[in-house]
Amino acid sequence: MDFMSELMSGDSYEECHTTADWLKANTQVRPKVGIVCGSGLGGLAEMLKDPQIFKYSDIPNFPRSTVHGHAGRLVFGTLNGKPCVCMQGRFHLYEGYPIQKITLPMRVFKLMGVETVILTNAAGGLNQDYKVGDVMIIKDHINMPGFAGINPLAGPNDDRFGVRFPCMSDAYDRELRQLATDVATELGYNDFLQEGVYCVLGGPSFETIAECRMLHRLGADAVGMSTVHEVIVARHARMRCFALSLISNRAVMDYDSQEKANHQEVLEAGRQRSEQLEKLVTTMVARLEHNNNKD
Repeated sequence: MDFMSELMSGDSYEECHTTADWLKANTQVRPKVGIVCGSGLGGLAEMLKDPQIFKYSDIPNFPRSTVHGHAGRLVFGTLNGKPCVCMQGRFHLYEGYPIQKITLPMRVFKLMGVETVILTNAAGGLNQDYKVGDVMIIKDHINMPGFAGINPLAGPNDDRFGVRFPCMSDAYDRELRQLATDVATELGYNDFLQEGVYCVLGGPSFETIAECRMLHRLGADAVGMSTVHEVIVARHARMRCFALSLISNRAVMDYDSQEKANHQEVLEAGRQRSEQLEKLVTTMVARLEHNNNKD
């Protein structure tokens, strides 16, 4: 395999089509909404009615999730009457996959008819006003790996997915963000709802104090190891995106602090806030149609 084909391994149009065709042959559901569950937030998939479940290991060309708190299952069903597909567990750069491979599910979603993607993640809070358990609507991102040329759209562009140079200034759909704010107000969630900028790093090591200070000064409110690559590929394919971060730990910004980030607190924060997150997302999905006629 030459370098370029190795680089593109895992996201060719034909490969994605093979995966989408296999899924279409094995489920009657034709999803309009795709949901990606972050660390400890897989309970969203349990909300789907009449679920059809596929292990990632059984799906042609799909990577496998290797992280605790990520179940590694694709679940099809309906959420408040809307046909949905839900990823219980995602893929990350630090698992060793090529960046094109970890974003393959977004292109499979597109080929299955998905129009709107909702992504969740657990993130460290850089904004000093954020508390553990806050939910941050992502309004923009900082793609640190992208600064080094690590971008899922690197390599030859396939116009069947999207244009060579896609715009990212509108990556996070304004109407969906407003819908989330309205729903959160109705549900009484305003005391823990935030809106801010998410910064992605490669991981798997958590950030140093110096890195946290730098990212905060650059304008990041939260930091994590996912979501941005998926959003880039989803927007390239002209799907609408909405994303939120559960603030699962406060980033350590002080050299005198005894705090240490760990994955267990990430999962625990997800468990404690999961019910409200599920209610927020399911209510949003129910209203997608009359929020925007494109859905």
